[in-house]
Amino acid sequence: EKAGAAKPVITVLDYGAGNVRSMANALGRLGAEVRWVESAADIESAERLLFPGVGAFGNAMETLEKKGLVDALKKYVEAGRPFLGVCVGLQTLFARSEESEGVKGLGVFPGAVSSFWFPENSEVTVPHMGWNALWEPEAGGDGVEKMLADEASGWARYYFVHSYRIAVEEVEALEKAGVSVVLARYGGDEFVAMLRKGNVIATQFHPEKSGPAGLEFLRKFVFGESDVNAAEDAAKADALAKAPDAAARRQRHNQKVIKLRKGTGLAKRVIACLDVRENDAGDLVVTKGDQYDVREQTEARGVRNLGKPVELAERYYEQGADEIVFLNITSFRNEPLADVPMLQVLERASEKIFVPLCVGGGIRSYVDAAGVAYSALDVASRYFRAGADKISLGSDAVYAAEKFWANGGVPDGTSSIEQISKVYGSQAVVVSIDPQRVYINDIHDTDHSIVVMRPDELGPNGEMYAWYQCTVKGGRETRDIDAVQLAIAAQALGAGEIMLNCIDADGSKKGFELNLITAVRRAVSIPVIASSGAGEPGHFTNCFIETRTEAALAAGMFHRNEYTIRQVKEEMENHYLPTTL
Repeated sequence: EKAGAAKPVITVLDYGAGNVRSMANALGRLGAEVRWVESAADIESAERLLFPGVGAFGNAMETLEKKGLVDALKKYVEAGRPFLGVCVGLQTLFARSEESEGVKGLGVFPGAVSSFWFPENSEVTVPHMGWNALWEPEAGGDGVEKMLADEASGWARYYFVHSYRIAVEEVEALEKAGVSVVLARYGGDEFVAMLRKGNVIATQFHPEKSGPAGLEFLRKFVFGESDVNAAEDAAKADALAKAPDAAARRQRHNQKVIKLRKGTGLAKRVIACLDVRENDAGDLVVTKGDQYDVREQTEARGVRNLGKPVELAERYYEQGADEIVFLNITSFRNEPLADVPMLQVLERASEKIFVPLCVGGGIRSYVDAAGVAYSALDVASRYFRAGADKISLGSDAVYAAEKFWANGGVPDGTSSIEQISKVYGSQAVVVSIDPQRVYINDIHDTDHSIVVMRPDELGPNGEMYAWYQCTVKGGRETRDIDAVQLAIAAQALGAGEIMLNCIDADGSKKGFELNLITAVRRAVSIPVIASSGAGEPGHFTNCFIETRTEAALAAGMFHRNEYTIRQVKEEMENHYLPTTL
């Protein structure tokens, strides 16, 4: 932004779901003034309109209908005025979606939104979640290059999180309609990552969560640097689409990868986790436990203090963390919506950090001291509005899974997982599993899913087998359900990701619990985050190679400055694992 220049005004359409705070913070970081859509008149008067979105297609369209915004939005986009739609903001531009049968979209562009499909024996997980590369457009106008090209570094990876997409089969009709497209590939499935027609732009990825590259993408939209002469750009796209070699060019388009900084495809995610709680003086600090014990092994037994939450989170963002997780580890004792300090941490972090933020701890239904009842959805909504992109459910997910299995493995719509995912989408719901080993001598000693222990993990009496018993209340209480059962139930209820901890490995610095991770990863088709036990960069590499998990998380080794996130990624690259470096 030039000194003395007027702030660009971006009108943002908030339909009531998802983390719009992140987008507003990103726009503020770029020097833009944000105005919120309150009525159809605000859309009509907008100079530049932005429609961010996380959540379900049907919920988005139904909300737009209730607010009387559909006609104004459609008219604005069809007029070719400066517009940026993100994720659901892209999908609603189409006529329909398999996600919400019977719900009409805006129908601005030809085609439909469909679900990812992979064979049952495929190891590809859904949602498509993480940092992926884009494919070079060969057909279309100059507008795509203006948004994505970066002479200094080439095109970067961007952050995706979605279960539905515009399939590559829709591209021919789009190009015939004068729309330029950029593709991405996931598990062999090609889909539209970005489209543009004149000054109407839409992305499946989230620029506000794509770090510096995403901010640069937004900056070009905010300041009009990516604007094109709509008529000239449309004429060029139309000519290319109708050219004699159009079909051959589209085939090359689907086979050719752009020049990237390094590598292609979906990157393995490296996540920094911050366990947050009040110390004995009442201050909110980052701590780290040893088998979930966060107190110093001294006579005073004070809470281990490893730093201030926002400062540490910002440090990890600058080091290149792909995501950051805040876990409020004592929130089960309190009223979540009264936890003002934790909400403030989230709000402050989201002002400075432009990668996904996940928050967990105490997200459950409860009745406060005044007798007012709050649902888990109420609590989750407050965290989303404070800046969270995902919420993590712990104890409440265990209770939901127990009910699910008691009901014959049939969801009944009442669980917190179902309620939250219905509004915000499965990709916004993470289930955190806190299991511990239960050693057995014989595989017939239990009905639970068992694993064969490695030689260095045998039980105290040489037991070769174990099952992983789930716990609640921060590991303080065990339940008669194992980690695999919980993961399967979580997916069936609508969770989009599993965060897999292990009490026995916590703080050990001996590496991740690979047997457990492998067992859960094979049992579900949603992404799994490996957690607990990391003590050096090589532990991440071993985990990714041996378990094929999508992400891995560490805390203490980062908090104590033993290793940086960059060192972890450099080690991964040495073993040819894709990263965002």
